[in-house]
Amino acid sequence: MTTKYIFFTGGVVSSVGKGVTAAAVGRLLKERGFKVAVQKLDPYINVDPGTMSPYQHGEVFVLDDGAETDLDLGHYERFIDISLNRVCNVTTGQVYAEVIGKERRGDYLGGTIQVIPHITNEIKRRIGLVAKATGAEIVLVEIGGTVGDIESLPFLEALRQMRSDVGRENSLYIHVTWLPHIGATDELKTKPTQHSVRELRSIGISPDVIVARSDQPIADELREKIALFCDVERRAVVPMVTSPVLYEVPLVIERSGLGEYLMDRLGLQARRQPDWTAWEKLVAEVRRPKPVVNVALVGKYVELHDAYMSVREALKHAALSLGLEVEISWVHSAELEKGRNWDLVQQADGVLVPGGFGSRGIEGKILAIHYARENKVPYLGLCLGMQLMVVDFARFALDTEDANSTEFDRSTKNPVIDLMPDQRAIADMGGTMRLGLYPCHLQPGTRAAAAYAEEVVQERHRHRFEFNNAYRGSLGEAGMLFSGLSPDGRLVEIAELRDHPFMVGTQFHPEFLSRPNRPHPLFVAFLDAVRQRGYLAQKPDKLQTAEISVG
Repeated sequence: MTTKYIFFTGGVVSSVGKGVTAAAVGRLLKERGFKVAVQKLDPYINVDPGTMSPYQHGEVFVLDDGAETDLDLGHYERFIDISLNRVCNVTTGQVYAEVIGKERRGDYLGGTIQVIPHITNEIKRRIGLVAKATGAEIVLVEIGGTVGDIESLPFLEALRQMRSDVGRENSLYIHVTWLPHIGATDELKTKPTQHSVRELRSIGISPDVIVARSDQPIADELREKIALFCDVERRAVVPMVTSPVLYEVPLVIERSGLGEYLMDRLGLQARRQPDWTAWEKLVAEVRRPKPVVNVALVGKYVELHDAYMSVREALKHAALSLGLEVEISWVHSAELEKGRNWDLVQQADGVLVPGGFGSRGIEGKILAIHYARENKVPYLGLCLGMQLMVVDFARFALDTEDANSTEFDRSTKNPVIDLMPDQRAIADMGGTMRLGLYPCHLQPGTRAAAAYAEEVVQERHRHRFEFNNAYRGSLGEAGMLFSGLSPDGRLVEIAELRDHPFMVGTQFHPEFLSRPNRPHPLFVAFLDAVRQRGYLAQKPDKLQTAEISVG
């Protein structure tokens, strides 16, 4: 079939939920038997978010092929249960770098390089790559930011041209807006949406669908008003009231009739009847009151929860599979160094240290790891969390406070974590780490092997430093097991402690492969260890209605 394109734009305010909406629409189409891919167009000039602070952009989501991408690609993969690749995230930086590179090589034969047509043509070329690279029949394209942003104008112009390029019957525009609530009059206002649509139409794009986001119920007369003033069909105005359950969004959109509208508008025939049984069961399980366990997430960027988006969701996926609700205590590691917030760690049923870069707060993370080791509290370390687990254990096993990673102390006499040999001569920081999917061989009889119940697994990486094999013998004799190794046995992928209920660290990022209906086995094993610790029996009053917060 001819490739169909659905374009998502945002209006009124940023963070209105375009990413979740695009992911939910993708799920609707997959349920009808179509192969779907999603692309995010980011207007910032960075080549990718890999060198950006998590405070600036939230989590960096890594794909199988090693692309460092926007966190919305995590939503796409989790909702639709697909694996995307590097063509699915495009930035202004990538587009301009490509065009300028061609100009320097003389590819434009001396012509003047302009936004139109050269930049817009490059954007359209990259949109076209998605179907070729993924085999998708329907490509969903989300533009970051809000209509009216100067940075997004070339992308919007490219999307305007796409309708002429591929035909109206093969393209559709969805505009996601916000309906503000005026407390004094208890009213939802549509005027900002009208202005947003007017701005979009002035650029040459008339939306076919308007998704109206609100914290309040949206009356039918408001839908009719939006349809009238924004020139869309009434059935194409989709009310989207904020839900405490993130994974309810596809069900809400399905009930609105948008799936059938998309079939009619794009001239498609559903290949199968959508079956939402498993998804409805998932949402019902989220809402069901369940025993609550608390995990202390000890990180450096905890003020912005989006910096740990995939970790948070992976914990919730695993908890649901065990009939639990996980409550996350967000603990800033730098505060632990000052003797603050230790009650959050001591009251927790388990401790998790995620990835990160830089020396700030590192000793606070090590203190939390030391507490978990000494007090037999279940622990899961991800990337940096594994490396610091090794540092803490080495300080104990080698009876020295000098053990460290050369990332934080280049002069340490015991560099138990060190720079990978092939990283030593690298000057550029962007896109040069060990990135993407790599195999890991599990060692029989270990907790990791029991969790996976497989001999070989594939996991996504994002790191520059590795376990120093010079210490494999001494730390192994002291009680550290190297339960996951690279195929050649050279790289330690998973480390765990022999004499501990559950203390496991992974060099990779398992959170990137967790799905709502297919939780990651290491997260399941971690939370199961928390349950086996007997904490629930000690605190039977810890029962509440579970919720998954909207991301």
